[in-house]
Amino acid sequence: MLRRKQSSELMTTPLLVHGRRVLLRPLNLHDFDDWREVRRRCTDWLAKWEPQRIQGQPDTVEDRQAFSSRCSVRMREIQLGTGYGFGVFVDGQFGGEININSIHRGAHQSGYIGYWVDEKLAGHGYMPEALVAVLQFSFEQLMLHRVQISIIPRNTASRRVVTKLSLRDEGLAERYLEINGTWEDHIRYAITSEEWQVRRDQLLTEWVW
Repeated sequence: MLRRKQSSELMTTPLLVHGRRVLLRPLNLHDFDDWREVRRRCTDWLAKWEPQRIQGQPDTVEDRQAFSSRCSVRMREIQLGTGYGFGVFVDGQFGGEININSIHRGAHQSGYIGYWVDEKLAGHGYMPEALVAVLQFSFEQLMLHRVQISIIPRNTASRRVVTKLSLRDEGLAERYLEINGTWEDHIRYAITSEEWQVRRDQLLTEWVW
């Protein structure tokens, strides 16, 4: 079994996670124009599934400095080992994000995964591939024991990702997160390191190798 890598070790080389067709890496200021183009074009596709922006805070979609600050926060999370944010790149083009958030160590050894994809790339299997790559990173590099993905029941596109991978449905969490100004129920999907060991080769063969 791989030993747990410290965050300082993970930062000694560029943090890259490879799928079969996707490349995952942290975003930086040079990605702003491409990120903004996708976010502008996909506003209707994405905004209804995301927390409402707090009034008075700068808009990261339109404010380059706010995007830079966002990237700095994500990099600080990597340095602290509390979160890992990745841009999803397909054929070198930015196409979405997948993040491991709120990593808890101690008795938990757990994290929460969230993701979104460019509407024009949806339905081509890029996000299930990215998710399997991140699961491998979570269990074999970060040595987490459990990861959870929480999805609004009517968000069929996001649920299709986890159902393709047959991740375990742990039931409904009522009014779990504030989404677009409303406290929304979420279905909690999860996988543990024990489940990963059983299903690892099958998932990697189907989606990554």
